[in-house]
Amino acid sequence: MPSGSQRSSITEVSSPAPLGTMPAELSRAPKRVGLSLFWRTFFLLALLLLGSILAWLQTLRALDFEPRAIQTSQQIASLVNLSRAALMHADSIARVSLLKTMTDQESVRIVPREPGDRYEPFNTDALGRRIARELSSRLGPGTVVANSVNGQEGLWVGFVMDDDTYWMQTDRARFNQTGGKTWMIWLATAALLSLAGAALIARLINRPLKQLSFAASRVREGDFEASSLDENVATSEIRAVNIGFNRMTQKLAKIEQDRAVMLAGISHDLRTPLARLRLETELSVTDVEARTHMVADIAQLDAIIDKFLDYARPGTMELVPVRVREVLETCLFALKDRNDVQFNVSVPDDLLVLADDVELGRVLTNLLENARRYGKSVDTGIAVIDIVAKARDRWVLIRVRDHGMGVSQEQLNNLTTPFYRGEAARTAAKGAGLGLAIVEKTVTRMGGGFVLSNSSTGGLSALLKLQRAPHSSIR
Repeated sequence: MPSGSQRSSITEVSSPAPLGTMPAELSRAPKRVGLSLFWRTFFLLALLLLGSILAWLQTLRALDFEPRAIQTSQQIASLVNLSRAALMHADSIARVSLLKTMTDQESVRIVPREPGDRYEPFNTDALGRRIARELSSRLGPGTVVANSVNGQEGLWVGFVMDDDTYWMQTDRARFNQTGGKTWMIWLATAALLSLAGAALIARLINRPLKQLSFAASRVREGDFEASSLDENVATSEIRAVNIGFNRMTQKLAKIEQDRAVMLAGISHDLRTPLARLRLETELSVTDVEARTHMVADIAQLDAIIDKFLDYARPGTMELVPVRVREVLETCLFALKDRNDVQFNVSVPDDLLVLADDVELGRVLTNLLENARRYGKSVDTGIAVIDIVAKARDRWVLIRVRDHGMGVSQEQLNNLTTPFYRGEAARTAAKGAGLGLAIVEKTVTRMGGGFVLSNSSTGGLSALLKLQRAPHSSIR
């Protein structure tokens, strides 16, 4: 241990360790890849609706296939029969004029069929094969249906007239009663209506869950008044959930209030007998060493009562711009006469945060006292504490780090649990186990975050993340 001539010192650090080495939990939130409930519901409903539309489309096409094939075959057969009858009953001169009239006005051309003609069969798909079979049955043997003859595209029908064979050519599009554009327009319209309906349904499903999620987050932060849900919604299931949630939050609020009142009452009632006991000890105990120990024990009990009162303090506070440097200097003043601690400070004078100056002082005092008690070097017995603050975007990061032995990873996650006390590796703990729990609760109430971690070079590091206040807002 150092001699009595050693005093605590506060050193300005000109080049502090970069805050980028601090835990990443407070500097950036973890990113998770995934879709929200709204988009999951929307895409599921959209797939189901689009699948239903395609299924209905295929069903309608299948139902339309047979009537369409028969109707097309009847039209083609009627055209062939009419053309054949007209040519059979016309003389040679009238036949030439008739053929020219049919070609010019009806786009129907009749030419002799030669043995060397090259043609492409019409039955390239199911509809073509069905039409070809129907035409063969209606026009008799020798009927040929082709897509092209000698390289000329069109609908070609080979028929027999007076033991002679002919080709009748016409435009194939005239028999396609249902165009592709019609189907596409109806399909696009149905798809758009389905997507709009899916978005509406997904929103109706997602909205009460989103409200429940927000209310649950407010309960987690201790704001019970802002967590009330509508109990008059039309849907009975959602109404039941909202009523149950509201009753739960009311009960939690009452439990929290009763707990705070109980802690405050117990702490207040203990103050008077403790003061009486201290006075009687100092007056009646003659042994100086025994009296000193008894007074120290009573002081420790009084400090534990202060912790109870701090932890039971209500959860609302008014946040105003506060200079971090001024609050820190007030906290360090109480420790300036101690000979077992040394401070290295790097905090800008103009750094402002949105906080309650009294509560921020309690937070820093708790962290400094924790580092002084449990962060002492094994070799020197002095706790060297680094205090660094830096602005980053709309946040201010404050790190309080000692150079002691640190704690195990298993205990690190439990240090902010109320009434939890670490192992003896951080020296003997005499508190109530509420110091770090109070720090976390207070920082959360001020809209910030708090993380503990073991430093890579030894010691425990406490990181505060508070909202940054603009310089123009200082009073």
